[in-house]
Amino acid sequence: MRTFRGGLTIGLAVAVLVAAAAITYERYDTRTLKRTIRRGEVLCGVNRGLPGFSIPDDKGNWTGFDVDFCRAVAAAIFDDPSKAKFVPLDASERFKELQNRKVDILSRNSTWSMSRETNYDLYFPAVAFYDGQGFMLPRARNIDSALDLNGSKVCVQAGTTTALNLADYFRANNMNYTEMKFGKLDEVVKAYESGQCDTLTADASQLYALRLNLPKPTDHTILADIISKEPLAPVVRLRDDDWMMIVKWTLYAMINAEELGITSQNIDEALKSKKPEVMRLVGTEGSYGEDLGLTKDWAVRIIKHVGNYGEVYDRNVGSESKLKIPRGMNQLWNAGGIQYAPPIR
Repeated sequence: MRTFRGGLTIGLAVAVLVAAAAITYERYDTRTLKRTIRRGEVLCGVNRGLPGFSIPDDKGNWTGFDVDFCRAVAAAIFDDPSKAKFVPLDASERFKELQNRKVDILSRNSTWSMSRETNYDLYFPAVAFYDGQGFMLPRARNIDSALDLNGSKVCVQAGTTTALNLADYFRANNMNYTEMKFGKLDEVVKAYESGQCDTLTADASQLYALRLNLPKPTDHTILADIISKEPLAPVVRLRDDDWMMIVKWTLYAMINAEELGITSQNIDEALKSKKPEVMRLVGTEGSYGEDLGLTKDWAVRIIKHVGNYGEVYDRNVGSESKLKIPRGMNQLWNAGGIQYAPPIR
């Protein structure tokens, strides 16, 4: 048998590597589903207060698009959406707190990017909301194109992808600007309100939400220009595959349900359907729920308690909300958008 310097044989070297890999795997195999079931609730990291996405009322009751997604995960596991507990996190701490297991899932308007997966050892299972970075400014500036923002003072939040996109856009278009960077979102908004800057940049969905809280929302305009791709997605820890699969397929179940016309109002009728696609979704055919470590009716629980993707969108940020953000790219693929879920089969 070949021997390396120091007397280490190939067989022993392989054994050491295998043992090291096992230790590493064990270190990162967090077994989140088992711990969540023992705890009796899903710990969900959310934005501290973003209308339409995650915001508490004066009694501590949370509502929003991201909040409802966490409730959908809780419904799939416990048949009870109230088993989701919300942990407010700032942008600067969100990924570290997920790594530190303070939360089981991050559902907090976070952009999926390569560096965030590689640098933080995290995984973004699927895109929940297709967004893009935009600009808000006082209507009195009489600007209707981002290409006319040369010389602007722009407020931006630190610790986000927004600052890099801002720099790229102005550089690419040979424009000058003054960056006013703040650590917390409320500091960014206060600076904009006080006139320290004449432009605020963030994800377009966030701008719609922030405008609602301004003293005179109609005095501010959101430009139509979108300068970046911002796929917002839930986030889980890497090497926790069972949990990742549940989070991913919770979203896909909601999207597939909308495509099949299954809602929280007609879910009981769907249970009687003889259409193969519907039967697989509601669990009357196949063992798809059991394959996830859940029950046959996992998707039924989600739809009954929380709704399909379209219901959640319209209720929180779309036509039935104060934000009234057009579906746009978040429309289903067969209705002019790009929301698309793999089939359950």
